[in-house]
Amino acid sequence: MAPMPGLVIMAPMPGLVMMAPMPGLVIMAPMPGRGFLGGLMIGLAGVVMLLGNGRIAGVSGMAARVMGLAGGAPRVLAAAFIMGLPLGAGLVVLVSGGVATRFPASTGLLVLGGVLVGFGTRLGSGCTSGHGVCGLSRLSIRSMVATAGFMASGVVTVAAMRLLGVAW
Repeated sequence: MAPMPGLVIMAPMPGLVMMAPMPGLVIMAPMPGRGFLGGLMIGLAGVVMLLGNGRIAGVSGMAARVMGLAGGAPRVLAAAFIMGLPLGAGLVVLVSGGVATRFPASTGLLVLGGVLVGFGTRLGSGCTSGHGVCGLSRLSIRSMVATAGFMASGVVTVAAMRLLGVAW
């Protein structure tokens, strides 16, 4: 199978199942126990943040706080939270021996996606971690509407990218 365009980093990771349902498409599917454990850890982090600080664990809100664009959590706590994201990912890579990631070949497409996500999180007053994880667990109507919008937008975006031939 020829490699897909773009940057492809693949390293073995225990517990991953590789499937190739059609030529050119490889799906790395984690075993169910790992997904369950990951979900528990994300939920626990949200609970600790809410009970310990009285704030939800929304990544976009924390990033805005670090950059001085919003109030909320103490700036040092927000910075520790944001720095913990790549550090935690790096720890997973070190412990597991690697993970499979795939990025589009176009840096411009990545930048455009980042700008659109940033605009959307400000427009929607939060991101998937704030609305989808923390807001839904609190049965927030605003978060239910926002999460439905995120999901619908994702489906439309993937369909459009595939039709335009820019999916990777």
